[in-house]
Amino acid sequence: MSIETKATLEDLYRVPENGKAEIVNGELVLMSPTGFLPGRAGGEIYVSLREYERRTKSGYALPDNVGFIVNLPNRRSFSPDAAFYTGKPTGGKFLKGAPVFATEVRSENDYGDAAEEAMATKRRDYFAAGTLVVWDVDVLKEEVVRVYRASNPEQPQVYHRGEVAEAEPAVPGWVMAVEALFV
Repeated sequence: MSIETKATLEDLYRVPENGKAEIVNGELVLMSPTGFLPGRAGGEIYVSLREYERRTKSGYALPDNVGFIVNLPNRRSFSPDAAFYTGKPTGGKFLKGAPVFATEVRSENDYGDAAEEAMATKRRDYFAAGTLVVWDVDVLKEEVVRVYRASNPEQPQVYHRGEVAEAEPAVPGWVMAVEALFV
């Protein structure tokens, strides 16, 4: 007889220092660190969102490795690469609820059929939890930002170098030059 234990929020709090994880399908899923270009792109998005936060005071810009606790049948948490959150701050605890805007920056292993399906599943989870817009940022291969919206989750708007991406309606009036992700 086997006893199956599900990962808990306490397990998520105990991920080793600087570790990143999410609870998916009852399991603690550890996430590998990323390389230079994806890490820098996530940082650039956060910096731009932080400027927006200071200007509008309409929410909170958050960098990589911040935990968002949700209550979906198959998922208990998210840890996007950059996000914008309009809920209440929680001090040192994970945030309650999903961000209105989440960014997922592709790393070396985020390509191929299995990776595409995993990313599509995660986007569906974001939308089910209340996220309005998810950016799929590809700085390694196609050099695009795909903007997925809860209102039309299967049809992204695609932005290329030389264009300005947005996150309407989640972050009203905020824009970012795609080119800035490569500097």
